[in-house]
Amino acid sequence: MKKVVMALVFMVFSTMVVAQEKNKKLSFEVDGKCDMCKTRIEKAALGVKGVKYALWDIPTHQLTLIVDERKTDPMKIKTALVAVGHDTKELKASQEAYDSVHPCCKYREDDSDDSGRH
Repeated sequence: MKKVVMALVFMVFSTMVVAQEKNKKLSFEVDGKCDMCKTRIEKAALGVKGVKYALWDIPTHQLTLIVDERKTDPMKIKTALVAVGHDTKELKASQEAYDSVHPCCKYREDDSDDSGRH
């Protein structure tokens, strides 16, 4: 009887551990300027398998994410961001990708107000 109880306890515990998702909160800087950038950045991040939540803050340029660590990692997300024209500290968008963003979103050479309004 003791073995049966221990086996059941072990099975319940194992199921709980397996059922738990490996979610992790991440945050890093992504270059951009406005609401159009915000939409583009968040859409690119959410397009990466394993990203469950993405919020880019215009004034701070911080992208906050909740990701399933089993399905993605920060470099996969950063690769998706540079593909749509937004630089991170580790990766830079190609000139072609950067040139594809709307003219008001050109953050590299423009030091204008980052109010986020268009």
